[in-house]
Amino acid sequence: MATVRPTSTPIHRTSRRTGTSEFSELAKRIRDGGFLRRRYGYYWTKLIGLPLALLVGIAGFVWIGDTWWQLFTAAVLAVIFTQIAFLGHDAAHRQIFVSGKWNDWISLILGDLLVGMSYGWWQHKHTRHHANPNRIGSDPDIELPVIAVTDEEATATRGPVRRWLRAHQGLFFFPILLFEGVSLHASGVRRIATRTHLDRRWVEIAFLSVRLIGFATLVFFVLSPGIAFTFLAVQLGVFGFYMGVAFAPNHKGMPVVPRDASVDFLTRQAMMSRNIRGSRLLDTAMGGLNYQIEHHLFPSMPRPHLRKAAPVIAAYCREHRVPYVQTGLLSSYAIVVKYINRVGLSERDVFTCPLVEQRSHLVGT
Repeated sequence: MATVRPTSTPIHRTSRRTGTSEFSELAKRIRDGGFLRRRYGYYWTKLIGLPLALLVGIAGFVWIGDTWWQLFTAAVLAVIFTQIAFLGHDAAHRQIFVSGKWNDWISLILGDLLVGMSYGWWQHKHTRHHANPNRIGSDPDIELPVIAVTDEEATATRGPVRRWLRAHQGLFFFPILLFEGVSLHASGVRRIATRTHLDRRWVEIAFLSVRLIGFATLVFFVLSPGIAFTFLAVQLGVFGFYMGVAFAPNHKGMPVVPRDASVDFLTRQAMMSRNIRGSRLLDTAMGGLNYQIEHHLFPSMPRPHLRKAAPVIAAYCREHRVPYVQTGLLSSYAIVVKYINRVGLSERDVFTCPLVEQRSHLVGT
């Protein structure tokens, strides 16, 4: 469970070795331990197995026909789409192949053609997030249109209705995730439609058109209109909710970095991230995102190595007094909701204040 221990140590690290050299030493341990070695067998199994599962799911959908039982099929397909999205995330981080071009094309096929999410949009957004997690003005993942995750956003809210919604936003957090699937599809379509200078733009347009238009057409061809609309609502809702609950525990409720703060790479990536303890089943369910600290420090580390590298990185962080936070899944959701509520109510404490105001270390036990 994560604990907070006040300390007088400044946030700007003043050790004899710089944060950069400390990370270089950690990187050497990780390389020497073989944790960056490719796992082709693992990934080829998923690259074949997940599209095959999707094909079987669609074939089953067509075979079952026009019935309300298809709502269960919608939920199953949503889970498969999410697992494929996790695999696309791995490819986009160069975890699967040495060749950047191979990883790019796998991401395009998995993301655009099979899931219906624009790889170009996601790559642009996610790269900014990895560079500056939880930094105000730099991390797009804390610039949400509905939920305020920083005091700056909460205090800028105008109007009695919006202020009331902000004050109670923790209650609405999980229901809002049901709309995340629609948002992910729409954001990608909007980007490729408005950005003329985008790598492989026409490939993305073709892939997204086949996926989004083709899938909707198939649904309405097999199902009557009422069942079809409900089917798509369930599929999009479960997909968005699954994606949301997998990504939400990773950074929300962790320290927020002011715009002008200077933090070394090791501290920046470890302190702003949270790991989720659990079994290998949880690793699969969350697509490896439960090892967020390891992923942020070494984005190209293949997913199967994250669990093995975690003890090495945790020990190194303890050795160098770098915060390393891990907690249980349900505890992480409780932290996220509590944090969002406090922001909405404009309450400030040592856990939710910006980084330079905290003067504290978060220590995982």
